[in-house]
Amino acid sequence: MSQPLLIEHHDGVDWVTLNRPESLNALDPSLIDALNVYFQGLQRNRDTRVVVLKGAGANFCAGLDLKHAMARRGGQTEPPGVTESLDSQRRIADIVMLMRRAPQPIIALVQGAAAGGGFALALAADIRIAAKNARMNCAFIKLGLGGCDIGTSYFLPRLVGVSVASELILTGRFIHADRALAVGLVSEVVEVADLDAAANPYVEAMMTASPVGLRLSKECINMSVDAGSIEAVIAMEDRNQVLCSRSEDFQEGIRAFLGKRKPVYIRR
Repeated sequence: MSQPLLIEHHDGVDWVTLNRPESLNALDPSLIDALNVYFQGLQRNRDTRVVVLKGAGANFCAGLDLKHAMARRGGQTEPPGVTESLDSQRRIADIVMLMRRAPQPIIALVQGAAAGGGFALALAADIRIAAKNARMNCAFIKLGLGGCDIGTSYFLPRLVGVSVASELILTGRFIHADRALAVGLVSEVVEVADLDAAANPYVEAMMTASPVGLRLSKECINMSVDAGSIEAVIAMEDRNQVLCSRSEDFQEGIRAFLGKRKPVYIRR
């Protein structure tokens, strides 16, 4: 059997591929487990500075593998208990929480369908680049469930505002690439064939930042989104700048800027 998650590391960048193209990269237990293990491992990983997340084949991720879930439940005469159901639910939700807590910026490359849980993965990334054929939706409400699941009601209003988020969550309708760009959900829309290449300028720009500066910047953005006051935000920013200014990376950054060259940071 092929691996459900492929990880290629190149010069500080992990290219992570959801690898179930025959099932539209739908989330089955093996892929859910692999994603949890991978993102958990990023917490203390100093070799990986940026993550690019994408799907194999024509689609990003079609959400939960319902065929697999129904097949597993087929032999059961009664629905699973509350504890078992909550455990299954939380295993998927853990992925987006780990993505948010990961020190590394995450770039999602979205082509084809990003539905339900697949949309949640894209929302949990820090930057999204879409192919022209991308279509994303909160599929949950179309399945007899609530429309809010796997962090979508947290991320969507913060990214596109409450009005557009409410429309997508309450109707389950698809948002396509052109509108996603217009409302700020994605940073760029490109041809399908150019999707991988489109990530490179973002990666290169991030790799010119100091490792500690990049990590603290992601942390500060995420904390500022939920901060109760500007005072709390300024305190976080001040702390980060003092920490960065005391590092050798800061001295190298200044030397590189004055010398009009790319900085060379010590791996840490």
